[in-house]
Amino acid sequence: MIERRQFERTSTSIRVEIANPSFGTIIGFAKDISDGGALVQIERQPNPPVGTEVMVRFRKAVGPINVEPVPMKVVHQFRNTIGLMFV
Repeated sequence: MIERRQFERTSTSIRVEIANPSFGTIIGFAKDISDGGALVQIERQPNPPVGTEVMVRFRKAVGPINVEPVPMKVVHQFRNTIGLMFV
């Protein structure tokens, strides 16, 4: 199998807030993150559709990692996991 990833991924467990005016805010946890995006697991909420642009805030136990939300795009989904790409 050919590796298509451009960026090295780092395993993590960071809380993620995904927001869009059409569905509000969804909470998930990043399973891994790279310079290109993140793989986010979502529980008990519907996944946003592929192609949806969202604003994302990454949070640690005590405060945000990024104060201002960053624009990202849903590029794939499988069950309760979505792939987000930095826009």
